[in-house]
Amino acid sequence: MPELPEVEVVRRGLEQWVAHRTVAETEVLHPRAVRRHVAGADDFVHRLKGHRVGVPSRRGKYLWLPLEDTPQAILAHLGMSGQLLVQPQGSPDEKHLRIRVRFADALATELRFVDQRTFGGLSLHDTTPDGLPDVIAHIARDPLDPLFDEEAFHQALRRKRTTIKRALLDQSLISGVGNIYADEALWRTRIHYDRPTATFTRPRTAELLGHIRDVMKEALAVGGTSFDSLYVNVNGESGYFDRSLDAYGREGLPCKRCGTPMRRRPWMNRSSYYCPKCQRPPRVSS
Repeated sequence: MPELPEVEVVRRGLEQWVAHRTVAETEVLHPRAVRRHVAGADDFVHRLKGHRVGVPSRRGKYLWLPLEDTPQAILAHLGMSGQLLVQPQGSPDEKHLRIRVRFADALATELRFVDQRTFGGLSLHDTTPDGLPDVIAHIARDPLDPLFDEEAFHQALRRKRTTIKRALLDQSLISGVGNIYADEALWRTRIHYDRPTATFTRPRTAELLGHIRDVMKEALAVGGTSFDSLYVNVNGESGYFDRSLDAYGREGLPCKRCGTPMRRRPWMNRSSYYCPKCQRPPRVSS
């Protein structure tokens, strides 16, 4: 699933190509693509027509298109393979095209939602006074948000009584961090993924947050991380941060810091990559 840098790359592309355009018509080509819109495909199509799209927004991994003339927004669930593409009108349909949005202006481009595995989709929701779709109002701010509260995060981390990687992937605690960037930031901070959160001091929390921000900004600069053709920006281009990864996907390769072979361990139906020398596991209490 795309993490914060990949979603932000898509958001920036949508801001350039979709913001302030009025919806002329919407075509739903697969009902699963609007299954989270409980009123159904016909209602989704009808309620979008004639509305003007505002500036696309993001919180963590969540992306939405606010509507300027009503307190509602189109929430995009990218899932494992969802893509929001801006394509010329009349260009051939993608094999897994699920939704098409045409606009009432002279620009000859349309918005397409493409999803090979049909885990993602679009849905329309009311927004909170802060402008968030109501179904994601519980999502925490992300570390690139200027209003992210480091002290509140540290206190919540200490209270959580869990392990650090579990905490980083808890979107109600901190949003936008997924498996890849958690492993990268933990490697940079020399912290094992199973370290208890109750052991974190304020300086250690601040150091980890600094590395999270650094790795995300570096990924943003090169368009995010693409391991296959499923993650692309709105122009269909892949990101290149996978070429710069220090931990994730490097099992058996030498640690870039000490030369020790990197390890992979199964973790919550995923994998954790780490250096056994630089990131020593926590001691087990007797």
